[in-house]
Amino acid sequence: MPKGSPELTASRREEIVNACEKLYQTMSFKEITMRDIGAVTSFTRTSIYNYFQTKEEIFLALMQREYEHWTAELEAIADTNEEMTVGAFADTLAHSLENHEQLLKLLAMNHYDMEENSRPERLTEFKVAYGASLDAARRCVEKFFPDADCESFIFVFFPFLFGVYPYSVATEKQITAMREAGIQFRMHSLYEIVYSCIMQLLGGK
Repeated sequence: MPKGSPELTASRREEIVNACEKLYQTMSFKEITMRDIGAVTSFTRTSIYNYFQTKEEIFLALMQREYEHWTAELEAIADTNEEMTVGAFADTLAHSLENHEQLLKLLAMNHYDMEENSRPERLTEFKVAYGASLDAARRCVEKFFPDADCESFIFVFFPFLFGVYPYSVATEKQITAMREAGIQFRMHSLYEIVYSCIMQLLGGK
């Protein structure tokens, strides 16, 4: 790590993550290179390696930030509501994830390779953010639905999130292939899928 103030280090890391986020809006994970990321930062490409050793570490940091933002929203839901019906909670949580489509897109990636190609300390930082989202979700369920099986909700809901994006977003190529394969399907929105899952998990009607 280069010498400099903690503020400068944090600012440089944030700029790199922002560059990755910008590229990810129009390019796939496989297409994006460290050179591409360096081209949209204010410093040299080789300087990136002072902050992130691999492309996977940058994407992991991006996903960590997404988890942190979503966790803040979950905590706000618990703090600003005394009680919620299942329907209201499902609606609020579905809208929250609808606003974090990028998190769900990242979750649909190959996590094994991403984590395997990141240093232990970077992976630990990510796991802290992930764990905080679990705790925030638990807090909501325990507060609003004390009779529900909270751990069962967590056990099903969080793995479920890994598959939401591919079921709610499809390219024309994918849609054409489905049609040519003779598969009957209807695309559902991210909101519809998440809302339905929560309603079923919490016994809503």
